[in-house]
Amino acid sequence: MSTATAPALEPPADVPHSAANPLDQIFAPKSIALVGATEAPGSVGRTLAENLLPDRFAGTLYPVNPKRPAILGVKAYPTVGALPARPDLAIIVTPATTVPGVIGECVDAGITAAIIISAGFKECGPAGAELEQQILAQARRGAMRIIGPNCLGVMVPQAGLNATFVSRLAQPGNVGFISQSGALCAAILDWSLLERVGFSTFISIGSMLDVGWGDLIYYLGDDPNTKSIVIYMETIGDARSFLSAAREVALTKPIIVIKVGRSQAAAKAAASHTGSLTGSDEVLEAAFRRVGVLRVDTIAELFDMAEVLAKQPRPRGPRLTIVTNAGGPGAL
Repeated sequence: MSTATAPALEPPADVPHSAANPLDQIFAPKSIALVGATEAPGSVGRTLAENLLPDRFAGTLYPVNPKRPAILGVKAYPTVGALPARPDLAIIVTPATTVPGVIGECVDAGITAAIIISAGFKECGPAGAELEQQILAQARRGAMRIIGPNCLGVMVPQAGLNATFVSRLAQPGNVGFISQSGALCAAILDWSLLERVGFSTFISIGSMLDVGWGDLIYYLGDDPNTKSIVIYMETIGDARSFLSAAREVALTKPIIVIKVGRSQAAAKAAASHTGSLTGSDEVLEAAFRRVGVLRVDTIAELFDMAEVLAKQPRPRGPRLTIVTNAGGPGAL
């Protein structure tokens, strides 16, 4: 797609474009441009379009597809520059090679937030890494914040927002879940619906090209609907940002992390999955303890902790009574 400069679009009169936090455009959008929307059965673009139809998403959907006049009954537009109003958020599902140009169009249109679902970037090698640098160069022209690429998307169940290519929406709750693995997100979602565990936010961040752990921990720390934060981590990314945010937020909200990469094989698998460098496990273990992050070792433990945090109130103090008929188990 062309990156030629176009006049910035104006937001609808009844929808304020500015927000207290730039990430509000991602987690509380009033309007969304879906670039790559399609009606092709079983496609990512169709599932996302279905999730954002008026009977599910309370805001406005702008499908972008140069070959179709409408997508699922909603008027479509050939380019981002042709949209009648400036959306809060762009969701991009086009091939990787087109994404830098699409981001450029979004910046030219005044859009300040994007979710890149598309894969085929640094996890695929040097050519993909170069595409990511092109995306960043375009985004920085307009101070755009980006989740992804190579991600599932985000859910905000209480608001009815399902900006993912998973058909079912998580139940509302008070646990904020963040994962670098889209497949794990899907597994957690299936489990949560079965066990009736709800989430305040459900975030797949993929390769973390821009928005990282620190951004999201601070955001969820300020979110009144989030009482605890559960994280699946393949790479720590900006360690200083993560540790600073975790140190502050863990004082009021528990943060649970499962961090892969304890073994050499696990570290190699993570690198091939999202292009992640997992870092020294011993150093991270000590850092987690220092800032008050609780680390678990298995997916089963992560599920258990998520359920406990979702269903049980937090203890108000150290007052604990143990009733036992044997001294040994009581000591344990």
